[in-house]
Amino acid sequence: MTHQSLIPEGAEGAVAALKLSPGVLSAGHVFVTGMTGSSPDGTMPDAPEQQFRQAFDKVAAVLGEAGLDFGAVVEMTSYHLGLREHFDLFNEVRSDYVRAPYPAWTAVEVAGLRREGALVEIRVIAATPAGGDAPA
Repeated sequence: MTHQSLIPEGAEGAVAALKLSPGVLSAGHVFVTGMTGSSPDGTMPDAPEQQFRQAFDKVAAVLGEAGLDFGAVVEMTSYHLGLREHFDLFNEVRSDYVRAPYPAWTAVEVAGLRREGALVEIRVIAATPAGGDAPA
């Protein structure tokens, strides 16, 4: 089975430093690495809504590398610090990105995330049209 790395512009530094792909296209699916809401300069915003939107925007950039958008997402897992405190706001922001048919979603409270100050990390799996490889 072959697979292809999906690397949006600006993510090259993370690829080199962490030896990971922001996304991988394989067997008709795109697997997106967990994304936090850090800013392009690497800083973590204090505002939860800004973090949530930036995390979703980073997921969207990876999907875009495969010619997809959030309509292709079939599964989403979000990892949260303060899940109960931020759930309503997170779900409100999430609702601006997902659309019917909605993806399966699991939200998990965690003890910590790698990035200092991060409140959420979002990972998704998306399907390419007809399960084939999307144009890259």
